[in-house]
Amino acid sequence: MLKAIIFDCDGVIADTEPLHFSTFQKVLAGEGILLTREDYFDRYLALDDRGCFTRAHADNSRDISPGKLAELIHRKAVEVEIALRERLEIFPGVARFISEAARRYPLAIASGALRHELELILNHGDLKDYFPVVVSAEDVTQGKPHPEPFLKALALINSARADAIEPRHCLVIEDSIHGVDAAHEAGMLCLAVTNSYTKDALARANRVVDSLEGLTTREIETLFQKE
Repeated sequence: MLKAIIFDCDGVIADTEPLHFSTFQKVLAGEGILLTREDYFDRYLALDDRGCFTRAHADNSRDISPGKLAELIHRKAVEVEIALRERLEIFPGVARFISEAARRYPLAIASGALRHELELILNHGDLKDYFPVVVSAEDVTQGKPHPEPFLKALALINSARADAIEPRHCLVIEDSIHGVDAAHEAGMLCLAVTNSYTKDALARANRVVDSLEGLTTREIETLFQKE
């Protein structure tokens, strides 16, 4: 039985993955590291900023100190905020789906983005009130594909309830391969949206859709009837 829904944000609620790619690319270029679009979507998407910069340096046989890592994260955050304020778009049908889902289930966000970036997106889409629980990059020690973000989101949902919801009664909505893996590692079902990857690439999800537009909670409840 479905009892809670946990959303990723970038690539699910907002069309922001291209903005994250371009800002990562710009900041890394300043360090003499080339990040191609293919590499970003193959290896970096769904990683938080810390994970992305760490992996990029490792992939280029370069060390990165904690101080340098903090500097790059700050520089990228500045660039992303500018991009979000100028070019932020919410995916079609997302606001309606979230509004419907919130009438039936507790909702949460578990994202690798920084908290102020998530707040900017939710405020832009008038969606903040639907999400009493928001787990950002600052709230976890291990990002996706580790299950910690989803498990923490569920723990926070349960902290406001008398009856605890088990992971198997949660649906995660994701756009990335790492996100799908993290959902399964958390013991949750996963609905994937093909905003960032192909249907074949997301095949490990319990269901794959092209868009949340037109989707109903009644439809996703059938996933739990099959389990």
